[in-house]
Amino acid sequence: KISEENVKNNFVLIYELLDEVLDFGYPQNSDTGVLKTFITQQGVRPVTREEQTNVTSAVTGQIGWRREGIKYRRNELFLDVIESVNLLMSQQGQVLSTHVAGRVVMKSYLSGMPECKFGINDKITVENRTKTQLDSNNPNNNNSTNPSTTTKTAIAIDDCQFHQCVKLSKFESEHSISFIPPDGEFELMRYRTTKDISLPFRVIPLVREIGRTKMEVKIVVKSNFKPTLIGQKIEIRIPTPPNTCDVQLLCMKGKAKHKSSENAIVWKMKRMGGMKESQLSAEIELLPNDKKKWNRPPISMSFEVPFAPSGFKVRYLKVFEHKLNYSDSETVKWVRYIGKSGLYETRS
Repeated sequence: KISEENVKNNFVLIYELLDEVLDFGYPQNSDTGVLKTFITQQGVRPVTREEQTNVTSAVTGQIGWRREGIKYRRNELFLDVIESVNLLMSQQGQVLSTHVAGRVVMKSYLSGMPECKFGINDKITVENRTKTQLDSNNPNNNNSTNPSTTTKTAIAIDDCQFHQCVKLSKFESEHSISFIPPDGEFELMRYRTTKDISLPFRVIPLVREIGRTKMEVKIVVKSNFKPTLIGQKIEIRIPTPPNTCDVQLLCMKGKAKHKSSENAIVWKMKRMGGMKESQLSAEIELLPNDKKKWNRPPISMSFEVPFAPSGFKVRYLKVFEHKLNYSDSETVKWVRYIGKSGLYETRS
């Protein structure tokens, strides 16, 4: 909490921060990772000549997001392609709207000042070419293939953003980027696409109202990915009327329960293989109600699958370090694809 007293108590820390961030009134360094290296809370202390050199290098050098002298016994690089699929589907199975919001998250445990080269799909089009750099504050397969339903070599990206460490000179010509990564975890890239999305699941609802005191609901869930893959953490939420008094459930797989406090039937499955289907049936008893007809909310679904629904594919990931002279083959690299549900809804 900022107060006059707290500012007075932390005067030395604030002064140090301003001294590192500004130079002659101009912002020079706002990277928290670098600032933490040089800021202390023990008050004013004498600075050695070596420390002065390090501070100057970090503030004025080209690699402000990474300090020198980093060493690891084992050089490792973890790369996660994480996509959130958003869908609104009609009761008849027509896609009304869909898009994928993707992130490429990297964990870098590399010695020295390595340069990484990262290549994606053979063909890529970026419709919105404003590649805004992200603020820097903002496993398990060693194989760089995307196991989606179909092997896609092309992807149409509506817009994308990159971390400040990325060099974009060869992005449009070679579909690759090069960068010197920050140490630890950071978001390398963020993108959005609305075209050629492989929808992992389809929900088929069938609702029949019997008079004003009974409903019959049948829900079929189909998986649309390769049989060798497994979807996990699957949950389907089927809304029920507020005047529901009793629910009889029957499901082929998983567990289903009516939660009266949430006015919904919650159907959970731990896992589901590709090209499979499962079914839930429910008989809903209703209390007589004189209020206006209930408008059914959409059925929502959440899940996690081991592929990128947009078709985003990592072609290669290479590491070069010329000073310490360790090769790309000596670096352990892991690439993982994670597809998750965003707002994934089907009208009933």
